[in-house]
Amino acid sequence: MLQSHRLGYVTAMDAITLLKTDHKTVEKLFKQFEKAGDRAILTKGKLVGGMVKELSVHAAIEEQVFYPAVRREVENAKDQVLEGLEEHHVAKWLLSELDGMDPEDERFDAKVTVLIESVRHHVEEEEETLFPMVRKALGRKRLAEIGAQLDQAKKAAPVHPHPRSPDAPPGNVVVGAIAGAIDKARHAFEE
Repeated sequence: MLQSHRLGYVTAMDAITLLKTDHKTVEKLFKQFEKAGDRAILTKGKLVGGMVKELSVHAAIEEQVFYPAVRREVENAKDQVLEGLEEHHVAKWLLSELDGMDPEDERFDAKVTVLIESVRHHVEEEEETLFPMVRKALGRKRLAEIGAQLDQAKKAAPVHPHPRSPDAPPGNVVVGAIAGAIDKARHAFEE
């Protein structure tokens, strides 16, 4: 994703702005789900399909690009990154259970509610604690470089959760690329 710069040239969106944009996209899906009535079965199914896709891509790019850079380059961020990875792990298991689950299943809404609560907690911690620390430590230029890498990683990221896959480099990069290709082939076949 690119944004115009005042000096007339184009720069990559910085990493934190890109990740916050993802957070806003997912929050919109959450709010739509919460507003949908009990009888909006098809709508809820489509919204959860969107959540599965958006959160799978987001988790993959954070794990492949953002978290490794933060661990290497931001002092005292290791514990927050490890907690974020564990929160991703829980979310990916819920997403894998929801992926393709019948929206009429009696546990569907409850499972989505737990997912929403978990992701909101994760987002709040990232945006209030981790992101300010990262922005201060890395500066604009480095955040733009990481943002470009995140944007590139989105193109190959898996669109379904793979909770058994590694979540740290180099394994997650290799498996993520393979899973992304398989997911895209799966979608092409289903359409």
